[in-house]
Amino acid sequence: MSSGERSWDSAWDEVFRRRQWGRYPPEELVRFMARSFYWVDDRGEVKVLELGCGGGACTWYLAREGFDTYAVDGSTCALERAREYLDSEGVSARLVEADFLEIPFEAEFFDAAVDVASIQQNTMEHVRSIVKRVWELLRPGGRLFSMMVAKGTWGDGLGKEIELNTFTEIREGPYHELGTTHFFDESELNEVFSPFSQVEIERSTRTADGRRHEIRHWVITATK
Repeated sequence: MSSGERSWDSAWDEVFRRRQWGRYPPEELVRFMARSFYWVDDRGEVKVLELGCGGGACTWYLAREGFDTYAVDGSTCALERAREYLDSEGVSARLVEADFLEIPFEAEFFDAAVDVASIQQNTMEHVRSIVKRVWELLRPGGRLFSMMVAKGTWGDGLGKEIELNTFTEIREGPYHELGTTHFFDESELNEVFSPFSQVEIERSTRTADGRRHEIRHWVITATK
């Protein structure tokens, strides 16, 4: 990887300025954390990294549940909104502005990493590099949770295809005006997450616009 290479698109600052985001985490993440870590006596000893905190919904949940929470985002605006939300709820987390390719923590620092539809906003080259970086950051036995948009989701194919299954300028659907988005098939997930020793892949689907469209996400859990 060349020095100075970035995965984050600066257009996301404008996205966060003009859009209001949800204030609660997806139930899939809550279920993952409950099954993986709710049994721990001292949650404050469990270091969790969120990739792409956005407005702070998942970061707030992780911090509120007592985990030692860290979050990284490339958008100054997103981090400002996340900080305001955390402060308003009386919880704290370490928020870091950084590109996913250069997350500034030492190897084997985290017990868990969380990605809710953030890594997917990249080309496949960068997706592979980011997942490899996350693997490096996790301790042996560390757990990864990821949600990635699946092929067939509303908007797939409705934009400029810059490589296989990766689109920009998506004309409609939930990823309209969100820059680069990769729509994954299962074979790609098996390849991307191959550094992990245990990988489980499920799928979450909902409908939209009077059931005319489907929004499909892969739900991936993996263990280092």
